[in-house]
Amino acid sequence: MKAVLIQLAVREKEQPRQRSQRVQQMLSQIAESRQFCDLVLLPELWKTGFSNFGQYARIAESMGGTIRTFSRWAQRLSCTMIPGSSLEKRADGKVSNTTPLILPDGTQAAEYRKLHLFGYRSRERELLSPGEGIAVADTPIGRVGLATCYDLRFPEQFRAMVDAGAEIFCVTAAWPLVRLSDWRLLCRVRAMENQCFLFACNNAGTHGGTAGAGHSMAVAPDGTILAEAGEDEEILHVSFDPSDVKQLRERFPVLQDRVQIQ
Repeated sequence: MKAVLIQLAVREKEQPRQRSQRVQQMLSQIAESRQFCDLVLLPELWKTGFSNFGQYARIAESMGGTIRTFSRWAQRLSCTMIPGSSLEKRADGKVSNTTPLILPDGTQAAEYRKLHLFGYRSRERELLSPGEGIAVADTPIGRVGLATCYDLRFPEQFRAMVDAGAEIFCVTAAWPLVRLSDWRLLCRVRAMENQCFLFACNNAGTHGGTAGAGHSMAVAPDGTILAEAGEDEEILHVSFDPSDVKQLRERFPVLQDRVQIQ
């Protein structure tokens, strides 16, 4: 199977509508190239730019338009589509950092609202409301668990997704360049300790004065990096075999040796 990670550059002077148009062009290029793909993943808050906190209230909207747009792309590309996260204005007036998961037939299989909100030199915790739980769903590529950026620092979330049957983690992110070494370490560790594939799509460019780290990557269940982007905008292609998860877990059954600690 093949995954495509669209590492988008968020540019300071580019309007959200212009950025959305660029994403549509990238998806068109993928479709026209006839390069078959099973999974497409985009970064966190790529429409807004994570650090553009002053724009949050103006940009937030219901998820309906995003779902409709990317449902069409999921059907056109015949792939599982995770279109990154968006600022969702909820029915109760709260705003969340929300990522949908769309199946190849265009139906929505899951919706994940970011649980761990970043408060260090950030207004995310002030401006947004966290989600209520994990999101894991069956897809043609396997059972997928969703996470967003800062969640990588909380191993209990990923273990909870494994307990819910996850075989693949898809992480949408806006991780900063200043903590690139942490990003590379945490992506590998979350995959290895849970014996799952991990696909992590990060932003590039600069938004709100913060430089994105790029380095989107695909990690195998044993922690091996299968593919990794650089720091600039890039479309990363990677082949993988979902059966590797089951084979590794049977050959080296670490998860069976877990002890429940009270």
